[in-house]
Amino acid sequence: MSRTLVLGGARSGKSRHAEQLLARHPVVTYVAPGPSGAGDDPEWADRIRRHRERRPAGWRTEETLDIAGVLRRADGPVLVDCLATWLTGVIDRAGAWDSPERASDEVARRAPELLAAWSATAHEVVAVSNEVGMAVVPATASGRLFRDELGRLNAAVSAASDVVHLIVAGRVLDLSGCAVVP
Repeated sequence: MSRTLVLGGARSGKSRHAEQLLARHPVVTYVAPGPSGAGDDPEWADRIRRHRERRPAGWRTEETLDIAGVLRRADGPVLVDCLATWLTGVIDRAGAWDSPERASDEVARRAPELLAAWSATAHEVVAVSNEVGMAVVPATASGRLFRDELGRLNAAVSAASDVVHLIVAGRVLDLSGCAVVP
């Protein structure tokens, strides 16, 4: 059993790497907490379609924001792709993009449940997340809110993980032996 966090920027290869980490398992629960692709965004729908097509046939997909519930019920390996879309969904459902306090309160309410389930799972689990704190400071308050909340979430999940990989330009950097900032 291990808990692995895979971080990286857009199109860095983080999802493919996470899938490869669990490829030896014939059955994996694939948690997709982001929008399902239905709607009027053909580019997003195409991304979702390509992700689905490359998964092995035996992998089960659950499209849900209840990552903690999936981890508690897991009967085998779990892949969560991704924590950034989970955070987006949590903030969306709280209607909190224009209220940093409400957004932070909702994340503070939901994140500990996710972290407790992450730490307690008896199965191999891999989570993917975007590393967003290394770029331009967002021009909007909601962009800065998202960046800050995701940075805190990534740090907390990293601290509770056995393995942490950072994907940069398609290269895997193993951060597992690095010190954790208190």
